[in-house]
Amino acid sequence: MQHPSSVVFLNTASLSTIVKEGRLGDPERLTERVRLLRPDITDTRLLVLFEIKPNGEESHREGREQAGRYLAALNEAVKPGKKLVGGTGFEGSLFLEFENGGALWQLSWRTPEPGVTLYRWSYRRKKPNASWKERAAQKVEELPVEEIAQRAELAEQAIRAAYEGGERPKGFQGQVYLPVDCR
Repeated sequence: MQHPSSVVFLNTASLSTIVKEGRLGDPERLTERVRLLRPDITDTRLLVLFEIKPNGEESHREGREQAGRYLAALNEAVKPGKKLVGGTGFEGSLFLEFENGGALWQLSWRTPEPGVTLYRWSYRRKKPNASWKERAAQKVEELPVEEIAQRAELAEQAIRAAYEGGERPKGFQGQVYLPVDCR
C-alpha cells in the first residue's frame, strides 16, 4: 500500500514465478526444489524481501534463516544489478473492534533486522462507553490463543476488506482502524 507502483509478490508466488514475472532474471538458474519456495513478501521494483513471523525468539531465528535462503536463491538467478536484499522500515499497527466495542484487538508489526518482520496480536479489555481512542490507550494484554483461533479468519477478512475497499465479512460487527501516515 505504501508503494503503489511496486510489483509485489506474496507467499502464494514461488521463487520461479517471482523471477520470471518480476523480470529479474532466468528462473531456469534455480534448482528444481528451490523454484517452489515462497517467501512472504517480495517487491521486485524495490528489490526487497520480507519473511513474516509471529513475535518470539524462535520465530525470529526461523525468519532470519528463511529470508537468507530465499535471498541467496533469488540472487543466484537475477540479472547483474538486480540483487535483492532484506527489506527494512516495515512497521506499524492497526486495530480491529469486534462486537461493536466488545473486543479491541491490535495487530502490530516491526522489522528488527533486514528481511524479518515480526507481528504480535494484543487486546484491550472491554471498557463500557469508552471511545476507541480511550481503549487504545488502555493497558495492552496478550490475546488469548483460543480467541485468536476463534476469530483469526474473520479478522483477516475484515483487514483485507478495509485495505482493498471490499465489503465487510458476514458476522463482523465492528470496525477496522487503519494506520495513516500524516507526514
